[in-house]
Order: sequence, then C-alpha cells, then structure tokens
Amino acid sequence: MGLHNHQRSAWSWRRLALPVVLGAVVFLSGCSVELQEQWKRGGMPDPASEQGEPILQLWQGAWIAALATGILVWGLIFWAIWRYRRRSDDEIPVQTRYNLPLEIFYTIAPIIMVVVFFSHTVRVQDEVLQDTAEDHVINVVGQQWSWTFNYTDEDAVTAPNVYVSGTGGNIPTLVMPVDQTTQFNLYSPDVIHDFGVPSFLMKMDVIPGKINHYEITPTTTGTFKGKCYELCGAYHSRMLFNVEIVTESEFEAYLQDLEDQGFTSDAPVTGGGEAYTQAGLDSEEGAE
Repeated sequence: MGLHNHQRSAWSWRRLALPVVLGAVVFLSGCSVELQEQWKRGGMPDPASEQGEPILQLWQGAWIAALATGILVWGLIFWAIWRYRRRSDDEIPVQTRYNLPLEIFYTIAPIIMVVVFFSHTVRVQDEVLQDTAEDHVINVVGQQWSWTFNYTDEDAVTAPNVYVSGTGGNIPTLVMPVDQTTQFNLYSPDVIHDFGVPSFLMKMDVIPGKINHYEITPTTTGTFKGKCYELCGAYHSRMLFNVEIVTESEFEAYLQDLEDQGFTSDAPVTGGGEAYTQAGLDSEEGAE
C-alpha cells in the first residue's frame, strides 16, 4: 500500500512539473528582444553615457556573484536535507555535531566576498568620478521644486551666462552635446536634492553649502528623462526635467537661441531660496 501511494505521488509530481516547465519555456520564448536585453542588464537602463558602462558591468557582476552564491547555498541546503533525512528505520541524528573547518569557511568566505565587492565598487567609483579636461560646464541648481541649468562655458557663444529655469508648471530641458564631456556643478539654496538621469546610470546629492560635481559623456543622441532622487518636500514629484542630447552644432545653436531670447545673466542663476519663491506656486501653497 505504501509503495503504491509513493508511485502515485511521484506520478502526480511529474504531471504537475510538465505544464510548469512548458509554461516557463513558452513565457521566455515569447519575451521581446527589448525585454531579454533588460534581463541581461539586470533591470538597468541601456547606458547612454561612457560613465554608465563600468557601472552596468559592476551591477551585472554583482548579480552573477550573488546568483552563484545563492545556487551554491541552496544546493548545499537541499543536498543536506536529502542526504541526512531521517529514514523509517533510522534513529534521530545527533543534533550537537559541529565541523570546525566548515565553520571557519563560512565565517571567512563572506568576509572575502565583502572585500571583493568593496574593491570593485571603489575602482568603478574612482573611474567614473575622475576629473578630466571637460568640454563644457553646467551649473545645476536644485530648488524646491524645480531645476535651473546655467551654461557657463568660458568659450561658449554666450557671455557670460545663459540659463534655463523650470517653474511649477513648466518642466525644464537640459541640453547636452553628444560625445563631449560635460561637468555638472551641483548647488542647492534650500534642502538636499539628488540630481540624476536614469539612462546615464549616474546621480549625486545636491547639498546646501557644498558644491558636488561629476562628469558625463553622452554616447548617443536622443531624449531622456531626469529627476530628483531625494525626497525634498511636499512637491518633490514635480522635480522632473527633460534631457536632449544633440550634435555640437545644434548645442551651439541652442545656446545662441537662449541668448537671443534674453535668458542671460551676469552670474549663474541660483533659483528660489524658499519653497514659495519658486515661480508657479503661490505663497500659501509653497508654505505648506
């Protein structure tokens, strides 16, 4: 009777496993090329900057190492469950045994893994934050609740400063030339913000009283989205901006157009110092 039940149980598992496996195969084969590429990137966007490439490689390497570690640990767990299971004619195994070499291994191995992860992270961080001979400088001001972009190149067609500033009802656009390095100098007159473009795979805190900076070299033209990654107040969700990556000639024409429209100043525009000074929000709404 027991053998019959065992055979019936095994047959039930096979009948259940078959549709599961077939369903998984159909699901994976039906994925679009774009979705398959996203799986390969571990959910990260396709990098549109030189600095994003090493960051993506670090991310993928971390996932590969984590999955390899998980497979090893899960395999050992299930092997131990199967190998040392209690059989009908066995006594309960001794519950107080220990294995000193094994305990030393699973104490030292995680430390080695952390050291390796840390060293690779520092290497990539130093690589992407290295200062170079940048082609352009943009002073970015994050204020509650929008962005101001100051194009401050000494050799630009504008003199001395051209800017574009967002409002409560207008999302600003950041324009950058492709295949040229732009340095962002980050300012905040009020609270901590965080400036980043998902497709660049880079972001950095914008801290009052401290000027952070990093460089980006776009590798493809197109339109992208940017946002604030730091919860900065009641209207944090409004802190969006668009990014246009254009050719060098289009970039120079854009700056000239801003100058012709009168978006110039003797010094970089710093934006509103208080919430209610941001254009597009009335004082009562901003003071909440």
